[in-house]
Amino acid sequence: MSVQTIRNYIGGQWVDSASGQLLDVRNPATDEVLARVPLSVRGEVVQAISSAKSAFPAWRKTPPLQRARYLFKLKNVLEEHFEDISRILVQENGKTLPEARGSVRRGIENVEVAAGIPSLMMGQALEDIADGIDCAAIRQPLGVFACVTPFNFPAMVPLWFLPHAVACGNTFVVKPSEQCPLSQKLIFELMEEVKFPPGVVNLVNGAKEAVDALLESPDVSGISFVGSSPVAKYIYSTASAHGKRVQALGGAKNFIVVMPDADVDAAVNALIDSCFGCAGERCLAGSVILCVGDAYASFREKFVCAARKLVLGNGLEQGVGMGPVVSKKHKDKVLAYIESGLKEGARLLLDGRGAKVEHWPNGHFVGPTIFENVSTSMAIAREEIFGPVASLVQVASLKEGLEIIHRSEFGNATSIFTRSGASARQFVYDVGISMIGINIGIAAPMAFFAFGGSKGSFFGDLKAHGRDSIEFFTDKRVVISRWS
Repeated sequence: MSVQTIRNYIGGQWVDSASGQLLDVRNPATDEVLARVPLSVRGEVVQAISSAKSAFPAWRKTPPLQRARYLFKLKNVLEEHFEDISRILVQENGKTLPEARGSVRRGIENVEVAAGIPSLMMGQALEDIADGIDCAAIRQPLGVFACVTPFNFPAMVPLWFLPHAVACGNTFVVKPSEQCPLSQKLIFELMEEVKFPPGVVNLVNGAKEAVDALLESPDVSGISFVGSSPVAKYIYSTASAHGKRVQALGGAKNFIVVMPDADVDAAVNALIDSCFGCAGERCLAGSVILCVGDAYASFREKFVCAARKLVLGNGLEQGVGMGPVVSKKHKDKVLAYIESGLKEGARLLLDGRGAKVEHWPNGHFVGPTIFENVSTSMAIAREEIFGPVASLVQVASLKEGLEIIHRSEFGNATSIFTRSGASARQFVYDVGISMIGINIGIAAPMAFFAFGGSKGSFFGDLKAHGRDSIEFFTDKRVVISRWS
């Protein structure tokens, strides 16, 4: 069978890319070529931006209540094709089917929240701020926005941004991951069914040239990004230098504290999913587990035992607990970190390097990997691995654990496992990280709360989700009036 070449969606039409550069989109469990994606040239991005700019005036004048109705329709078609999106996501990314379903559900939740735009976008007013003078603050859309999104949640992350932006009256351009573009292609086919006016939503495939065209265009008002911290910093510095609003969510090194009074069984269950779910390819993954005092021995034994039981395989098969990493290149990167840990003196409790999966010999599998005797100066304890690798570190006290967390350049998410309200309160008060879990393995805010990190994990002011989204995609105009 011939392999399809993905097209761009510009101005309400599917159009072939003029680019001669094509990348294979491969199933990471089987190495099968699923499609080919074009690396669009700058002119095609400019065309998408121009289409969005032309659509903006009429879309802005569309009453918020009517804009919300498009989102209700989008929510409905996403529900109807929920399983289709989930299964494509498994094939392009390598997640298990339950993981894929969970991420698609989170994406749909953002559409649901954005559909409340008539209330969310309301301003403020006060009469007689002075004698005969009234004041009102209103929110207005700004024009064209765009997002650049990662391979690890290719269906969900664009839905963190697009629904809120268009609900506010802006128009939008999505640049999906060139590694995993198929789920976004299907979502745009569903948006075509919703019949958004031409130019309101646009999709351009590509790599750095396409990204730079978005960052540098004078017609783009703002950029949303999720990815590694070096790229997030580049996105932020480049886009802001061109006068744009930016929310750039970067990488992570998430530390988890397990106190001596924790429910160890519950902590193990939560942290198996946190560290090894989605093959560790998520910015909220647990990475370094700081066991306080006596917690270390019992947690260590049960955590390793539970990790050994995880079943690797193709995520579409029943009973599979962990899929492959996204590509051979990424597998090599993860394996290099494991070698680095050994060279620096860490001890492997569980070695995932030789993982083999029957029937899928070409899959990019790395098994659950656990280190102990880890110093926080080692690369495996400092740098983002983005794979199924966990490090165990014994500390003497919560204070020592907090000091280790404070030294990290990242600040995305963190959690504590404890039965003590006093310990939990001290942790929340002192830890200095933006997303905090208490007896929670993955501190992931719902769509109506802000999502984003601190320190080297976030570049910008306003984060994704919730009220921050409405702030980011609108500008507040203050009107002061006097009438004789």
